[in-house]
Amino acid sequence: MSRRQAREIALQSLFQLDYNDCDQDKAMANALEQLKDDEDYTLPKEKYILFAKQLYDGTRENIVAIDQLITEHSPGWTIDRMSGIDRNIIRLAVYELKFSSDKLAPNIPINEAIDLAKKYGTDDSARFVNGILDSMIK
Repeated sequence: MSRRQAREIALQSLFQLDYNDCDQDKAMANALEQLKDDEDYTLPKEKYILFAKQLYDGTRENIVAIDQLITEHSPGWTIDRMSGIDRNIIRLAVYELKFSSDKLAPNIPINEAIDLAKKYGTDDSARFVNGILDSMIK
């Protein structure tokens, strides 16, 4: 398991929480359980599980401020109008860019978000995610 896979777990957890009536801990447990169905599954290292949990918890704790930032940088789009996967990819990246104690170069969370959008989103997701995140760092 890598930091990228940890981001995927955090994204899947956020997405589940958006669409299912479950508590926050259950959403993370469900995402970790789904990993076992992946043919490339290997036992995750504790540090990556902790990183996924940090991303997930941090995004949830700052969701109001994160959604406000997204709204400010996405003219013509409301949070509810965005696809669920795009919305949660952007939320995760905004958490890493603006709220995380890990100070990364902005290109790292943006590139990770674009890769997640390519993997989980539509054909237009990567461009959409990049446009919003790029406007935030300028």
